[in-house]
Order: sequence, then C-alpha cells, then structure tokens
Amino acid sequence: MKPLSILHTESSLGWGGQEIRILTEARGMLDRGHRVKLLTPLEAEIFPAAKRKGIPVEALNIARKRVGPLLAMRDWLQRNGSQFDVINTHSSTDSWLVAVALATLNGKPALVRTRHVSTPINNHFSTRWLYDKATAHIVTTGEALRQQLHRDNGYALSRMTSVRTGIALDYYRPLDKLASRAKLGLENRPTIGILATLRDWKGHEDLLDAMVLLRSQFAGFSDWRLVIVGDGPERERLMQKTAARQLNDVVKLVGNQDNVPEWLSAFDIFTLPSYGNEGVPQGIMQAMACGLPVVCTSVGAISEAVQDGRTGIMVATRDPQSLADGLALLMNDEAARVQMGNEGHVFAREHFGVDVMLDKMEAVFRQHARG
Repeated sequence: MKPLSILHTESSLGWGGQEIRILTEARGMLDRGHRVKLLTPLEAEIFPAAKRKGIPVEALNIARKRVGPLLAMRDWLQRNGSQFDVINTHSSTDSWLVAVALATLNGKPALVRTRHVSTPINNHFSTRWLYDKATAHIVTTGEALRQQLHRDNGYALSRMTSVRTGIALDYYRPLDKLASRAKLGLENRPTIGILATLRDWKGHEDLLDAMVLLRSQFAGFSDWRLVIVGDGPERERLMQKTAARQLNDVVKLVGNQDNVPEWLSAFDIFTLPSYGNEGVPQGIMQAMACGLPVVCTSVGAISEAVQDGRTGIMVATRDPQSLADGLALLMNDEAARVQMGNEGHVFAREHFGVDVMLDKMEAVFRQHARG
C-alpha cells in the first residue's frame, strides 16, 4: 500500500506517557516506511527527545491558545499542509489551533484527535464543534475512555477507536533481580516501586501516607523500602513530605532513569495509586511486561490492563489505608507476588506489543486520509 504522510502536533511542554506514546508511534510509523513529522514548541521536552530518536521535528510556537500561535499554525499549514494525508493532534491547545486553522483553509488534511487521558470534557457548543465537526476521528488510549466520551458527551462510538499504547516487548522484559539491584547500587531487600512523572494525580502523596500506615500496621515493614522513579513538578514537595513523615530511611527518590527494565526488575511490587488523568499508564504495562504484580486504582482504563486478583490488586482512590492493605497482602505473600507477576507477564506479551498499536493507528489514518 501507498505510504502515508502523517503530521503530529503536541503543544505540551512537559514529559510523560503521552509524549512517550507520540514518539513510539512516530518512530514505528517511520520504520514502516511512512513519512512522519512532529510540530512542537522549541522549549517542549519532546523536541530534543524526537531528535534523539531520529524523528523529523520542527519547532513552532503553539504552546498557548492565543492569536499569535494560531496565526503561526495557519501559516505553517497553508505552506505545508498539502504534503500530509492526516494530522494527529494530542493536547487541547494544539487540537484547537489546528482545528481553527484548518477551518480557514482549502484542500486540508483530516484531523485525528488522540485523547490520552480520562479528564472529563465539557459539553460547551465550541467543544462539541471541535470533536463533532472539526475532527474526523477520535482515538482514545483505552476502551473505558471511549465509552466515557460516548456516555458523558454523546459522541458516536463509530467516530471513535480505542488504541492502547504499545511498548517494546523485546526491551521491557524480566531481568535478574539480584544483578539489577547490584548494578543500580541498591541494597538487596524487598522493594516496592513506582515509575511515573511526579504529578499530584499520580498518587505519590497517598503512597507516602500508606507507607506511614504500613510502618505501624505491618510487622515486616522494616525489611521493605520504596523506590520512586521519575521527576516532575511535585518532586520538592514529595521530598519535604518524606522527611516530615520520617521516611528518609525507607523512601528513595532516584529521578528519571533511562534503564527502566533494570529498575523494574529490581522491584518486588509495582504500584500506581493514580486518581485521575489516565488511559492505560505505560508504567503499568512496562511493569507487567517485566513480570511484576501491580497494586493500583481503577482510574481511566487501568482495569483493561490489570485484572484484580489475577495480575494485581485494585485499591480505592485517594485512600491510603486501602492502598496500604493492598500492598500488605503482597508484601506478606511471596507466592502470590510470583503468581501475579507471571500472569501479568503473559498478559503483557499477548496484548501490549507496539505492532498492535501501529496496526490500529495505521488503519485509522488510512480510513481518514484524503485520497
């Protein structure tokens, strides 16, 4: 089939699963022979990351919903839009800028909007125009998000497709635990781990509160530690709270890490107590691919990855006691940890591969690409 020409836009300046999804998808489409380009602000963290992955990227001032960025987007599309079959937008700001710009141009490519998070969408008439009229198709990163948009906003299911993010299963795989700990300079002791951008809704603060509860309620707590992988705007506050809760001897914040499989393989339990803004988090998929049991909430589309009682334990949102109880169940049962980790690994191998994502996205793009 004829290769596609795909333009991605991303206005977000930060870093997280959404940006990783964009780069994984773009790199995968390039490897399949398609033409791909990314538009993003120069100061966005995804800009240098795209360059490192060999993804064609161009800086454009689209970080805000203002007249200047709108004119910049319109001018760029007027000069270059005819080269593309489809435009895939990812955040609210770039989606609006692209939609309004395209509404003033002729011979325009189709707009496909990917919704990465479960944040509710208002039903204002302008928002309905964006999703019902300006957008040719909506992609969600989980079926629960697709059903949410249908239930709460009335968007037709036929105009939406759920495409879970894919991960590289040849990279995310179990490694030797003792060797990983030794290489990372970690003491050989039971470990709870979390891998996520340090944002409030990821639940790090609830996790610290749960650790305080475990210290008083779980007899074997002194053997365990918590490792927090990731960075973000909440780092300073989490460090302060760790000290205030007298958890410095238990909690280790290690920042962003590139060698993720080694860190995951050093853990015994993976946890992500999110309370908002989730599709299927890549950290959970990566942890399962590395053979870890998961203790998490059911926010967004997480339940499409974690089966309660089989590959992990679901706990209540914003409830440190529920989180502590879920963690204690696995902390106290090595056999259950191994069994759930093994089942999660099998599920990941069957469902989380990159090619599954690329096949579905390619089908959406081909369906809506201009002839």
